[in-house]
Amino acid sequence: MTGPDTATGRSLAKASRRSSLLAEAARLFAQHGYNGVSIEDLGAASGISGPAVYRHFAGKAAVLGALLVGVSRDLLDGGRAVAAVGGTPAPVLARLVDFHADFALSHPDVIRIQDRDMDSLSPGDAAEVRRLQRAYIDVWADQLRGLHPGEDQAAARFRAQAVFGLLNSTPHSTHRADADPAARRERLVRMAVAALSAPVG
Repeated sequence: MTGPDTATGRSLAKASRRSSLLAEAARLFAQHGYNGVSIEDLGAASGISGPAVYRHFAGKAAVLGALLVGVSRDLLDGGRAVAAVGGTPAPVLARLVDFHADFALSHPDVIRIQDRDMDSLSPGDAAEVRRLQRAYIDVWADQLRGLHPGEDQAAARFRAQAVFGLLNSTPHSTHRADADPAARRERLVRMAVAALSAPVG
């Protein structure tokens, strides 16, 4: 006989397995590329058989989609939460930089995957990632319009994307063995804030 507790336990176990699969997928896709990883590889890394992956995802493309759509949604939700705290544009942008720097430094695998494997997304997932990314850019652009009233929305979005490029460059320019990661983060944040603040004539 099963009851609510049993059903809840099964749901939690399934969610945990799904999270484990996504974490292992991020690691493997970053190391070997999307095309270099099989369903069997994903299953083995998560301690299950390849066919068991299909209990959680329709296929490898669905794993990639869940990974990149999920991260894009997390960024948008987090950015909106930061902006919702309120304040004048400069401190809001400083908080957004802190938020994104923490993301970039703690999710280097996802950044590598997004840079390299976006073309492997299904059309629907690719469209959703682009929609979420545009909305996230606009969170920053809205603050930048307040900081630089002479710039239009397109210029503000360009400035925000340029700063994302700086912050997201960390997986390509740093290594785990680099000394003093705290100092590296502080330097990165200062450069990003300077780029957001500088007038462009």
